[in-house]
Amino acid sequence: WRGMSDSGGRRIKRSIKIDMNSIKFCDNSMIERFKKFKVISDYINQKQSEINKHNLDNNINEEGLINGRSLTNIGTFRAYIEGYLHNHANIHNEMTFLVRQLAPESDGLPIEIYVFSNDTNWINYESIQSNIFDHLLAILSEFDLKVFQNPTGNDFKKNQTIKKSL
Repeated sequence: WRGMSDSGGRRIKRSIKIDMNSIKFCDNSMIERFKKFKVISDYINQKQSEINKHNLDNNINEEGLINGRSLTNIGTFRAYIEGYLHNHANIHNEMTFLVRQLAPESDGLPIEIYVFSNDTNWINYESIQSNIFDHLLAILSEFDLKVFQNPTGNDFKKNQTIKKSL
């Protein structure tokens, strides 16, 4: 408690588990869409330039995404999270700042956020943390990604309805 009070930051350490079936290489339309996101437009341009140079220097046919270097939706989402948090007024910029992939698990690929809020008040901290994750979960579909979620009763009902209609 004292360390938190003295540092002026309260730790946010939480993951979003991504459905690994939604991870893919970015196509040109995705890249053009991502360039419109202010938070990552510079990242996209820099990465695209770096990738194009690498592929050109190594005489790699860029039509086959698997042959050379390419952007992925998960890597771009991670870059978006970093940009979003770096620009967030309630994130402490002088403390540990980490957005990383953890080891894949049976219930998805965890993308962990490990940062500090600059407000140590518990109620404010919880609001800051919730607002951040509200935003990230809402924007996830813009990257053609899905959160991993165990099937619910409704999923099984939908499956039965589909089977009956066949």
